[in-house]
Amino acid sequence: MEVEGVALLRSDRECGFERCAREIRVEEFVDKFVFKSVDPVVPDASFSVDRDEGVVRGPEGNSINSETLLSTSIIYGVLGTIKLLAGTYILVITSREETGTYCGVPVYYVRSMKFLSCNGRVSDLASHKKRDEAYFVSLLRTVESTSGLYYSYDGDLTLNVQRAQRSIKKPGVPLWKKADPRFIWNRILLEDLIESKLDVFCITVVQGSFHSVDATVKGLPAKLSLISRRCTWRLGTRMWRRGADLEGNVANFVETEQVFEFEGFISSFMVVRGSVPLIWEQIVDLSYKPRLNIINHPETSKVVKSHFQNLSQRYGQTVAVDLTDKEGDEGQLSTAFAAEMENNSISRYVSFDFHQFCANGDFHNLERLYDLISSDFEKQGYFLQCPDGQIAGEQSGIIRVNCIDCLDRTNVTQSYMGKKSLDIQLHKIGVLSSDECISTDDDLYEKFRLLWATNGDDISLEYSGTPALKGDLVRYGRQTIFGMLKDGLSALSRYYLNNFQDGLRQDALDLISGHYLVHRNNPSLFQVDGFESLSYLPVACAVIVGGISLTTIQSNPGRQMNRFSSSVLWAALSTGVLVVVKVNGRQLCSRPRLCKLV
Repeated sequence: MEVEGVALLRSDRECGFERCAREIRVEEFVDKFVFKSVDPVVPDASFSVDRDEGVVRGPEGNSINSETLLSTSIIYGVLGTIKLLAGTYILVITSREETGTYCGVPVYYVRSMKFLSCNGRVSDLASHKKRDEAYFVSLLRTVESTSGLYYSYDGDLTLNVQRAQRSIKKPGVPLWKKADPRFIWNRILLEDLIESKLDVFCITVVQGSFHSVDATVKGLPAKLSLISRRCTWRLGTRMWRRGADLEGNVANFVETEQVFEFEGFISSFMVVRGSVPLIWEQIVDLSYKPRLNIINHPETSKVVKSHFQNLSQRYGQTVAVDLTDKEGDEGQLSTAFAAEMENNSISRYVSFDFHQFCANGDFHNLERLYDLISSDFEKQGYFLQCPDGQIAGEQSGIIRVNCIDCLDRTNVTQSYMGKKSLDIQLHKIGVLSSDECISTDDDLYEKFRLLWATNGDDISLEYSGTPALKGDLVRYGRQTIFGMLKDGLSALSRYYLNNFQDGLRQDALDLISGHYLVHRNNPSLFQVDGFESLSYLPVACAVIVGGISLTTIQSNPGRQMNRFSSSVLWAALSTGVLVVVKVNGRQLCSRPRLCKLV
């Protein structure tokens, strides 16, 4: 569907900026990889990477080599390079899927990607460095399976519609230079390509979610899109990245934008989520729900202030909606957050215990929350461009939502706000009368709920490794039996991943986002003592299963022994095993090796 409002992003192309190559031929030689654009819009663009030194060279390095051509292949983008101990590795897109358009520009999903190795010096490494290199390479394999990556060759997905409209259009400006660095997933990987002035190969990738649907409103065509952009400044997994760092960057910070296009109108509404901006941790220890620890740091107030100043500068007036419980560990965190916000004059804090008010899936009680924030919500508004190109309104503030994980409760709440905003927008442009709302339009409302439910699943997969819980509340407005069973399985999966997989995944994220830099003089990653050097999951399973087995042997009726003595013996051994597991729970779990928590 074409609407006049798409000029917001298409004007970039009209101004003559350098678009990125859509298809690239890779020629593999013994001594180098050569990358040549086969996109007719950007012909003759090429570069090479030396397979021994890992040096990136422009077209001048692509002269015909006497060595035999080993292979050729077609790729759909170069995401960048990373230097490890033995050389350079090049990340390329091997498969893509067009998933829709965002304000007129095609959006692609990265279906698969691969690292090409230029590690000719691996034989020169000492044995302990070879072990470190093998670990780094295993992290790159983890990176290859990263989900939720989206990009465009023709437009910048890191900028929301309002910022894109405000940005200055200059001819010849490459995409990467206009992008918001917070949301460029491959920002660090692009450095060598940028330094070599290979702008047509510099694709900026966003991690998060993007889905777009065509719908009808009053019999007329419309398009509804939802895009989420995950910030990379405190990138991480659910249990290994909590709270804020000392600069005020928070874990799982995501900007979500809802875009509606209808009869030449284009509107945009934004909301953000992010971890409670205190310094806190929740270290896995094999228990189902590890204890939460608020770190008493002297910089805490400065961290909170820095976080909200940043939000205010970027989005305007901020309302912080805290959905955490008011009891237990969550209650302590909520109380500490509220105490810090009492001294914060630039933002408003609203506490709403989601589990208390929306118990048993009573989604409609979110109306109570809206009553608390409606004045600010309506004042902040939304972006609206008319068919003639005039700007009829801009969003002047942001609602910041958090629970503990900023996943399940947060997505339900944000979808409710998205619905409220869309109702207001459709009233404004005259699509709906004052007594109508989108829930009275079956086609639009069904697709709206599906978009938000899918968005919640995508963000949850990237942070926790499983789809979102409480997805039924978004899809159907109520919990279903199937949904509760699915939530139970997802909760068990989260437990397994958090305890036995996420340490490795956290290291992969720290490596790819530049939070850990590889140097030859770094100490070995494997110079640790005790349980941390063990293989985590097999040891934990063997100890637990062994303990259970010992306690049941004595019940075998075929055994000819003193049953009382054997019961005492096996019970004592089993108890000792369980104590060892409990005491050393943190060491038996998968732990990150590369970076500290704060």
